[in-house]
Amino acid sequence: MKCLVTPSSKTVGDLALFMVQNKLDKHSILERAGELSFPKSVVELFEGRLGQPPYGFPEPLRSKVLRGKTGISSRPGEGLPPLDFDALQKELEEKHGRELRDVDVMSAAIFPTEFDNFEQFRQKFGPVSHLSTRAFLVGLNVADETHVEIEKGKTLAIRYLATGKLNEKGEREMFFELNGQVRSIFVQDKEAAKNLVVRPRANLSDKGSVGSPMPGQILEISVKEGDKVSAKQTLFVLSAMKMEMVVEAPISGKIRKIYASKKDKVEGGELIIEIEKD
Repeated sequence: MKCLVTPSSKTVGDLALFMVQNKLDKHSILERAGELSFPKSVVELFEGRLGQPPYGFPEPLRSKVLRGKTGISSRPGEGLPPLDFDALQKELEEKHGRELRDVDVMSAAIFPTEFDNFEQFRQKFGPVSHLSTRAFLVGLNVADETHVEIEKGKTLAIRYLATGKLNEKGEREMFFELNGQVRSIFVQDKEAAKNLVVRPRANLSDKGSVGSPMPGQILEISVKEGDKVSAKQTLFVLSAMKMEMVVEAPISGKIRKIYASKKDKVEGGELIIEIEKD
């Protein structure tokens, strides 16, 4: 099943979640509107960025939400420059490393932040659209089985068997059957690993997110936070599999954050340095 979300319906959903989280009803939201930090989408709705309703926005709720901001009285799109969809598609495909459909490009044009976030999620967890709704949202219980059609005529039968103990990396070994064959993978347990020092993963779609190319040990870090660096400048030296690897800056910019220190042992793909592009 596919679900189409318009900007206005997303805003309604954001507001509903916000009200539930803050235990608000139609009376209390009006009373507290002047002190609440509303979602950005809700503020933009009352600004008129999605258009104006036939009889105007409800007052005084609109004024309390905007807190002095000037709304838009004309059609929101009148001031927007023309959008080159072909150029946007090329930019997105270079950024995310895959071929995109027209609907993907349209989604990115309407929801740029949400689209980028989903693409990063997809790169980390794979094509989750093949999972059933229950398996995606809730997960499987022990002995549950789900079927995933990865392409026409090719279906995988997955049965969840057991979960192992938490290891020193904050991971658990997950055991399952794949088409009747027992397999296992290690999965990060974020809740149980809150007190463990676990580095984030490098973002493959962000050139300023520099990760460790292999498991190894940091021999030297040649920069410090706040430094200006040029493309191809040495960032750190890694000892991996009896060899040294010099990791260079892929772009010019400013060192935003360093996540490791000299002599630290790191895993492949772990985020080591973040560069803020000039």
